[in-house]
Amino acid sequence: MPAGQSIGRGRSTGRGSPLGPRARRRAERRKRLRRTFLGSAALVAALATAYAVVPLDDAESVSDSVAAPPAAPPDRDAAVPSPSGSSGSPQAGPSSAPPAKPGVTDAKPGGGSGSAVPQSGPGVFAASSRSGQAQGKGTVRKWRIEVEEGSGVDADTAAHAVEKILGDPRGWIKDPAYGFQLVGAGQPVDFTVKIATPTTTDRLCEVVTPELIGETNCRAGHTVVVNLKRWLEGSPQFKGAVEEYRALIVNHEVGHEIGHDHETCPGPGKPAPAMMQQIKGLLGCEANAWPFDGNGTYLSGPPVP
Repeated sequence: MPAGQSIGRGRSTGRGSPLGPRARRRAERRKRLRRTFLGSAALVAALATAYAVVPLDDAESVSDSVAAPPAAPPDRDAAVPSPSGSSGSPQAGPSSAPPAKPGVTDAKPGGGSGSAVPQSGPGVFAASSRSGQAQGKGTVRKWRIEVEEGSGVDADTAAHAVEKILGDPRGWIKDPAYGFQLVGAGQPVDFTVKIATPTTTDRLCEVVTPELIGETNCRAGHTVVVNLKRWLEGSPQFKGAVEEYRALIVNHEVGHEIGHDHETCPGPGKPAPAMMQQIKGLLGCEANAWPFDGNGTYLSGPPVP
């Protein structure tokens, strides 16, 4: 048979001969299938890459402080109910009652907020834009306040409240070794004060003990974490105005930040040190929120082993 002659229907032995109609249709179908497969593979690869690089919705915003991770577990101070059979001495813990002024909305006088305290939030914090002058004579530690979104606390108002506590003559600036300065959002800081919902506080403070869940304040690394519940409602164990209880929270946790450890009651009837875990019982001391008294005397106590 001569070269190039057709064999059967639609087939040819000649390599240069054009394809028949059916062969061309099959070839076109194969090309379309290849293009569809390659396009699908590219789409899957793009989706996998996006999933890997997009952060989770509930990821906490990262502070630009110079904080380093703590070498030890966070210093926790929780307001917990006093055990049955304990003495009638008032107890205090790091937190505060409903705000008559600073940082609280719809607060009721005497404790408790006008609405239920949010138990959880997105874990995203808004920084105060407020800044202030240096306070104290010592090396200035710059700080900022951040509040969790949805907490109902105004960041600038809360910043004013904390700045007032840190600048009080009964506070840490009475010691010439210490100084503080409030700075606004985006500025480098030495430590941050965060007001967080109870659930977020538990996460930041690594709370796992059942009776402490939802009740704890702490210092974690270079972050002072204030429990929103304690900021708004105070502690049932602390007899005093909410502003005083907030002062105890700030003075105690900032005391850890500047290097102070826990102290205990120096004797019956004496003021409890600000570094005492007053929520665990006053041991005969009187509740007190300040490191120094009005005469400039440091209200110390024996160190806790």
